[in-house]
Amino acid sequence: MNRTLYTALFYLGLPLVAIRLWLRSRKAPAYAKRIGERFSLGLPAMRTGGIWVHAVSVGESIAAAPMIRALLARHPQLPITVTCMTPTGSERIQALFAHEPRIQHCYLPYDLPCAAARFLDRVQPKLAVIMETELWPNHIDQCARRGIPVALANARLSARSAKGYGRFAGLTAPMLAQMSLFAVQTEAEAQRFRELGARPETVEVTGSIKFDLSIDPQLLERARELRQQWQAMDRPVWIAASTHEGEDAVVLDAHRQLLASYPNALLILVPRHPERFDSVFELCRQQGFATIRRSAGEPVGATTSVLLGDTMGELLFLYALADSAFVGGSLVANGGHNLLEPAALAKPVISGPHLFNFLEIAAMLRDAGALQEVDDAEGLAVAVQRLFELPRDAQKMAEAGLKVLKANQGALQRLLDGLDRLLNRH
Repeated sequence: MNRTLYTALFYLGLPLVAIRLWLRSRKAPAYAKRIGERFSLGLPAMRTGGIWVHAVSVGESIAAAPMIRALLARHPQLPITVTCMTPTGSERIQALFAHEPRIQHCYLPYDLPCAAARFLDRVQPKLAVIMETELWPNHIDQCARRGIPVALANARLSARSAKGYGRFAGLTAPMLAQMSLFAVQTEAEAQRFRELGARPETVEVTGSIKFDLSIDPQLLERARELRQQWQAMDRPVWIAASTHEGEDAVVLDAHRQLLASYPNALLILVPRHPERFDSVFELCRQQGFATIRRSAGEPVGATTSVLLGDTMGELLFLYALADSAFVGGSLVANGGHNLLEPAALAKPVISGPHLFNFLEIAAMLRDAGALQEVDDAEGLAVAVQRLFELPRDAQKMAEAGLKVLKANQGALQRLLDGLDRLLNRH
């Protein structure tokens, strides 16, 4: 498949895109809003001549935040346009940069030549930075036509994804050859990009910027104060974060087993997607757990068994409230989520076996003794209970996680140096 055929199929598939938007809007009404932006129509006012950063959704937006703040500091004269594809990503971007006038935001238009051209004509960036592996052939081609360098930041490419891209070599190879920088997390991924058609001189192993996570000391202090308000300093508290459909029931089963030994144990349950908040709340209630919602502002009481984390932008704070952390998306075949966030907060980390999106990071934490993997509710309950009962082991896991984090920092600086070279060349 070449880009002409891909574009024709995209145009033909627009009715399906519209149906998908409608279906998603039934669960998350925000998908029905700002539809014009997805075609570069009705875009907000934009300053031109800056840097364009694309982060597809919430996770990428959070990962991009330190890079964006560093770019703001390094280039005080330039605006930065941040795009995403999802309403939750949009909310996160607006919350992260609410007080930064140089940040401008809209949805990324669909990958149609006319929409991509209108977007670039409006924004006129000096540099395009795409987070991780969100590759759109027409956007990249339109950048190339205008002489705008495109960088792939914190790039990752699993063997499975590489195989998928390889099936469409006529589309993938020319697209990758048009790009100016691949700041890749590992050498194995760098080799996959080269084999798919990236020019060797554009591929650099910079490491993962997710290691360059800094924790505000005030966040830890606020968490300690809230636990004191709950009168829960001596109470066992654990968190199950970024859970997906199919995992919540497993987590609640594990919590029920824990309650048999620790009747005062508190679970902080944080579904990954906001459209699931209501259904997970109902599941907790149906299963007989005394549950309150974080968004309701109710204090956690002695009889509260589950706190549902149904707010946006508070995940690090909720991690800080807990003694140990299970990271979701890993008991189901989703590939896991960021294991380094709880590690950065000195929490022992537990996950399921499905970690294909974080293989290198998981291996580092596992080898250091900072990560425990479980397969089911019983295994999860046993792991959490062991950490409750063996605080020295929990402390060793926490210290090992922090050591891995600090030993692998520096990727952000290497990425920023690469982006500066592209800006200076432009």
